[in-house]
Amino acid sequence: MKKVIATDQAPAAIGPYSQAVEVNGMVYTSGIIPVDPATGNIPEGSVAQAEQAFTNMKHLLEAAGTGMDQVVKTTVFIKEMNDFGAINEVYAQYFSEPFPSRSCVEVARLPKDVMLEIEAIALKEA
Repeated sequence: MKKVIATDQAPAAIGPYSQAVEVNGMVYTSGIIPVDPATGNIPEGSVAQAEQAFTNMKHLLEAAGTGMDQVVKTTVFIKEMNDFGAINEVYAQYFSEPFPSRSCVEVARLPKDVMLEIEAIALKEA
């Protein structure tokens, strides 16, 4: 059975999709961008945007009854590959060993012209 996950602690969906969906003990998030859910503001710079995006991810996973330590796969979309190192440093603050598998790709454009977007697949905590 499919369960929709939603929280006001992460940016609301800006289209016909759910923030996250739980199926068979797995949580699949939609892409999460660095919008402050309380203000709608987007921080300046790739590091601040990465911190906001990962904080949003953390809150969404918590709303689903899981956490960053249960993430098994992430996909990170970045606007500028030159920001990879700085974003990677922020990423390492939110995940610990054993690290989830990850893909990271540079894209031409992201919603609201943000610097990065992240999505994840996590195990549901028992």
